[in-house]
Amino acid sequence: MKRYLITFSYDGYNFNGYQKQPKLRTVQGEIEKALKFINNDKTVEIHASGRTDAKVHALNQKAHFDLDVNIKLEKLKMALNSYTPQDIYIKNIKIVDEKFHARYMVKAKEYIYKINLGEYDPLERNNVYQYNKKLDLPEIERALKFLEGEHDFTTFCCKEEKQENNVRTIIQTNLITEKTDVNKITLSFVGTGFLKYQVRNMVGTLIEVGEGKRKSEEIINVLEKKDRRKAGKTANPEGLYLQDVLY
Repeated sequence: MKRYLITFSYDGYNFNGYQKQPKLRTVQGEIEKALKFINNDKTVEIHASGRTDAKVHALNQKAHFDLDVNIKLEKLKMALNSYTPQDIYIKNIKIVDEKFHARYMVKAKEYIYKINLGEYDPLERNNVYQYNKKLDLPEIERALKFLEGEHDFTTFCCKEEKQENNVRTIIQTNLITEKTDVNKITLSFVGTGFLKYQVRNMVGTLIEVGEGKRKSEEIINVLEKKDRRKAGKTANPEGLYLQDVLY
């Protein structure tokens, strides 16, 4: 038996999230179905770096699994991409140590959120948040910097989240404007870990800053309150991507 690490991307719009759920279409469920076929009809469980919610995308998600069959890496990649649907793509596969764990060994993750400030684009409606109005980008950039560092992010976590410890560290943030289209912006967050809905709740608050409803320095007070009601609304899922996972 060998342990494999896969890097894969997916368009999350038509999935009920990453995590396997009974009778629902999920990313984990589709990959495990393909692996069971490859593994001579023996069940294979994959362990990802983390889960993403319904309609959220991934560019470089990571997961590990064990296989009984002896198969070359190129053939395994080809087989997986043949048996998984077209909104999932296995980009890379490598053999890892049997003690490797895709979730517990994560050092950092990067999430990005894509926003269209220009005219509505129906072709991108499932993959970019169609805000379609101007925002104060310098003020958003200032607000982003107040999110960096170690903080208790209770204000930005899901109401239903029952975590004993909501302290996380955001290592770096960026606001990136596309060179070919200044109306397309990307917000980037690199951190040691993220709470459920944390990035989308931060983006919703940053949009309010860009609208002039809040000053950038209000982020400090919002964090200190540790109250979800003090932050902005949850941003739409279709603009969010798991960009990368670092080990």
